[in-house]
Amino acid sequence: MSVEPLFSRRNPWFVASVSATVLLFIFAALVGFVWLPSVQKDAQFEGLWNAICSAAGVPQVWDRSTPVASTMNTSTVIVVPDMLAKPSALSIGRGATLSLRCTMCHGVQGISDANTPNLAGQYATSIYKELQDFKTGARKSAIMAPLMVNLGEQDMKDLAAYYAYLPRLSAYHPPSAEPSPSVVMSGSPMRNIAPCASCHGGLSDKAGSPWLEGQSSVYLRVELDAFATGTRHNDISGQMRNVARQMTPAEIDAAARYYSNQP
Repeated sequence: MSVEPLFSRRNPWFVASVSATVLLFIFAALVGFVWLPSVQKDAQFEGLWNAICSAAGVPQVWDRSTPVASTMNTSTVIVVPDMLAKPSALSIGRGATLSLRCTMCHGVQGISDANTPNLAGQYATSIYKELQDFKTGARKSAIMAPLMVNLGEQDMKDLAAYYAYLPRLSAYHPPSAEPSPSVVMSGSPMRNIAPCASCHGGLSDKAGSPWLEGQSSVYLRVELDAFATGTRHNDISGQMRNVARQMTPAEIDAAARYYSNQP
């Protein structure tokens, strides 16, 4: 009894498998290079040949329409780790004088009695960045905007140096307090939420990310909600907006209570 070679046109199994593979390839090519591009309404997909070329990444007619300009101001500050790292005594002294206009909201020693940020011991890069964003309109505030009008570049650096020089409120999380929220310590990787403590102190800190310990819970809730809704959009690369919009209201409340905990 004769046995046909595997790779032979006389072998029906070989012919059938090759034919099925060829038909599948043709079907996939028609779907991917003809049908799917043809249902697109963009100009570069008009016409069969142009649709095929566009699907292959080489459209015959490139989209030359004018890009829509963004109406949203975002932060233009470039933050590096060693930014404002070694301020002079003169800079700190000038900042102390300039801070007299800030005491009504932020306290005489940078510790606020209202629901405004505590600035004492805050990272200089964070203060400088926020001042710049207030000045350019990347961060909106009816109170801060008028104060920025006559504030120059060196003034912002001096204010940042002074407040960073002051002793900050330390973390206060005794064993008797409520357990640390998981969103703060471990985040939620499946929802693309990094641990708050990985950027804002506790576990680590990132340049430009503020120290949150001791801040008002009301202030923290308001800012997290603003990031979540997009009304605040001065975070570099949109990282806080991406995190906040994934957080639940309960997680926002828990994080705010955790960081505001003080004796």
